[in-house]
Amino acid sequence: MSNPLKFQPQLKNLIFSLLWLIAATVSAQETTARQNLSFNTDWEFKKMDGKDNWQKVSLPHTWNAVDMQLGKDFYEGEGQYQKIVFLGEEYKNKRLFLRFEGVGQVAEVLVNGKSVGKHKGSYSAFCVELTYDVNLGKENTILVKANNTARKDVIPVNHFLFGIYGGIYRPVSLIVTNKVNITTTDYASPGIYITQKNVSKESANIAFEVKLENKETTAQALEIVSTVYNKEGKVVSSHTTKELCSPQGRQSFRQEFVLKNPHLWQGLADPYLYKMKVSILRNNEVIDEVEQPLGIRKFEIIAGKEFLLNDKPYPMYGVCRHQDRWGYGNALTNDQHREDLEMIKEMGATTIRFAHYQQAEFMYSLCDTMGMVIWAEIPFVNAQTGEEAENAKQQMMELVKQNFNHPSIYTWGLHNEVYARNPADYVATVSRDLNDVAKTLDPDRYTVSVTGYGEMTRPANLTTDIQGMNRYWGTYNGKILDMELWATGLEKAYPNYKMMLTEYGADGNVFQQKEAALVSDTVGNYNGPYLPETFETKVHEQQWPIIAKHPYIIASYIWNMFDFAVPMWSRGGVPARNTKGLVTFDRKLKKDVFYWYKANWSKEPVLYLSERRVVDRKNAKTQVRIYSNVGKPELFLNGKKVIVAPVIDTTGFLYAYDVVLKKGKNIIKTNARKDGKILNDEMSWMFKGEVKK
Repeated sequence: MSNPLKFQPQLKNLIFSLLWLIAATVSAQETTARQNLSFNTDWEFKKMDGKDNWQKVSLPHTWNAVDMQLGKDFYEGEGQYQKIVFLGEEYKNKRLFLRFEGVGQVAEVLVNGKSVGKHKGSYSAFCVELTYDVNLGKENTILVKANNTARKDVIPVNHFLFGIYGGIYRPVSLIVTNKVNITTTDYASPGIYITQKNVSKESANIAFEVKLENKETTAQALEIVSTVYNKEGKVVSSHTTKELCSPQGRQSFRQEFVLKNPHLWQGLADPYLYKMKVSILRNNEVIDEVEQPLGIRKFEIIAGKEFLLNDKPYPMYGVCRHQDRWGYGNALTNDQHREDLEMIKEMGATTIRFAHYQQAEFMYSLCDTMGMVIWAEIPFVNAQTGEEAENAKQQMMELVKQNFNHPSIYTWGLHNEVYARNPADYVATVSRDLNDVAKTLDPDRYTVSVTGYGEMTRPANLTTDIQGMNRYWGTYNGKILDMELWATGLEKAYPNYKMMLTEYGADGNVFQQKEAALVSDTVGNYNGPYLPETFETKVHEQQWPIIAKHPYIIASYIWNMFDFAVPMWSRGGVPARNTKGLVTFDRKLKKDVFYWYKANWSKEPVLYLSERRVVDRKNAKTQVRIYSNVGKPELFLNGKKVIVAPVIDTTGFLYAYDVVLKKGKNIIKTNARKDGKILNDEMSWMFKGEVKK
């Protein structure tokens, strides 16, 4: 909304003078800047199934921490959370808000029995105002109704690809502001939107929009001060503008400036972050301020060739990540989120697809500071009902506005594996609308849609800047090495299209093992009870070299970094589990394939004996497979050095030695040298003799 006083300088100056005099009478209590208070303890919870009484809980909390991870018999319905809170007179003349980072999946908030807000969507934040419904100087009852029933009008519309956990499973905060404040209720965004143009090491054009609300009865004379701090806390830029903020409607104000010789955000190599603080002053006193990260960078995709970060090629070694964990559901702590990111970083990944929904704010912030290049998306996934379009647009709006200032995000994801019959069909038209929402809010980032087919021109495709394709050669499609024909075919037919391999991989149950030599090039029955870890290993050993030699595949994302819950499935001998992860659901065991990618991607030295869990061997003549990024390793079998030359794969990181096992226990050791240090690994196999046919 434009400011009606903006173009009347004399009138504006007169009003400013009058309002400065009025502002001088405002008390210190009224001018204290905002407070952001934790609101996560002393809650009570009960399921609305008539069986349970109130129990004390702390947030984050989900009622599906166990049952949704065991099978189809999980509680789907309403749960209620209640908190009694005393609010004193110190909150007089203040505005009070509750901000929920995530409630699964439909929520209603009541204050002293009155509904103050509803929200549809498990994965995005929402903010409600309490100001007019609390009783100061008394106890107040906050009641939150949460319901995780799958609905046709709320995405995701089912529990099929992943379960919709119920509960207040992310943190809640009480925000206290003055009557003039940076908005908290613009889709629960920070109220500040930072943009950057013409980024180079010489300069960057920085601008921001701040949205203010004025609940005083008169227009307010304000100063808007933006301050940019470097990593050491030194002020590198500061700008002040004087504005009049009307009490009529939400007001938007903008500043622009040039930052000379910026220290660029360079991903994992140098994730340099500035901090921007936007302060609102009245009568020289700060009445509100918000801080946001500022990472100065430029992303660019050259179709068919490469991804550029600040005009330099940047390798896009990617994984997908689900947010749940065995025994905890999706109610994770920041330490658990951090542990996930540390494992992803250890493996050498440079980019993450946060699938298939908006994830915890802490994760995006940590990616900013760690240097991960990330993809954020909404849960328009797997199926469509024809009733979810408005909710999808809402969640797209929330995703972009809430995460606008994270420098690590390079693209907004619109949908995954939902299909149309023709370009005018429901999903295609909704996709175009979602793209318009994202591009209108944020024209500077890419958008991406994802298909489960390997064809470029299917009707729901081509509504976004990037086309993602999920391809499971060897599992759901053909044979493992068919990926080569697919990639080559796309390169020839669509050389100028931006394409990414957005999911690939295979299930791998660590409790099911088979010698590599006996593993076929197709899984057979992907719904069957037997999906051994060694098949997953074989898929990745053979497909990563194909991906690596095709720069046409701008980025690739392994499905998945961690095993996760799928309550409607029963595959591979583990109910309610997708075992395509590189790490087990409890995060305690890194599968062989984790070390395969670490050898290929990481700069850390890797020496690893594969098939360490295939202990009982069927054949005396077999192979020992070693992942090494420190050169050709030495191999010792039962104390004797193996002198036969290894077969080395095309990446140069897999060494396969042919050996003959003795009957009984076999001790296998390997070593290699790196920078004067000796690396070692060891395992044992048992051979009981050839099985007679």
